[in-house]
Amino acid sequence: MINKRTNLMETLFHSCNLIFFLLIAFACTYPFYYILIYTISDPVKAAGGLLLLPKGLNFVNYEKLLQMNTLYSTVLISVLRTVIGTLITVACCTFFSYIVTKPELYFRKFIYRFVVITLYFNAGLIPWYLTMRYLHLDNNFLLYVLPSAISGFYIVLIKTYIEQLPAALEESAMIDGAGYWTVFQNIIVPLSMPIIATIAVFAAVGQWNAWQDNYFLVTKQSLQTLQVMLYNYLNSAAAMANVNPSDFLDKNVSHRLTPESIKMTMTMIVTLPILFVYPFMQRYFVKGIMLGAVKG
Repeated sequence: MINKRTNLMETLFHSCNLIFFLLIAFACTYPFYYILIYTISDPVKAAGGLLLLPKGLNFVNYEKLLQMNTLYSTVLISVLRTVIGTLITVACCTFFSYIVTKPELYFRKFIYRFVVITLYFNAGLIPWYLTMRYLHLDNNFLLYVLPSAISGFYIVLIKTYIEQLPAALEESAMIDGAGYWTVFQNIIVPLSMPIIATIAVFAAVGQWNAWQDNYFLVTKQSLQTLQVMLYNYLNSAAAMANVNPSDFLDKNVSHRLTPESIKMTMTMIVTLPILFVYPFMQRYFVKGIMLGAVKG
């Protein structure tokens, strides 16, 4: 009798648990699904409301946006920023973290504590803006990759991970004549791939979504990123929404574009690369963040 009651309670618990997490999963994924079906629907019909299926299936939103000449240059800059910025961030943070694990380094504790302090204090927008101007990084591609080369949060995670590696591996390599660089390149980096992949995901998502540096310090059209382009379109579309909708009718196509359809399509274009990349990196992400988070 007791076992039957226990089994019933467990079944009830697992059922409620499953329903609860399914609702959370639905709440997280439905906004992306809604944006997707909005972008592949007839803009005028979609303005009347959507629920689960697109109305008047077509790809006119994507066709019109892909015809924009500035789209390809902004995508190229965003991709270059993401790839180069991520590589620089991962390389600098990994090497810096390895260095501060060495007791032979002078002022090692002071340097590490100084890095940790940067996690709690931020100079603010105006000092950052003046510093970037002083370093002549305005209207310069290096603005996208150099200031983010070192991150205190990433260094804490990587340093913690490296300290958990068996010290005997490094000691045996040193006895065989290996130097610090050889140990770092052939032992530390291969064994730290889970946390490095995790940091790469963090850095790549941050670089892809970043827009403030471009917005405040870049006026050249050739250096504009996709996110600032999206920001400008969101603002202009919101302003256009207060004007007569007939002003936005595209008379060259059978379907009419609306400010909302433009916003939705731009949002989906910006979001798709991360949605494709993240599932492939998730297994490294979970393993790396758990191992790097143990120990303070």
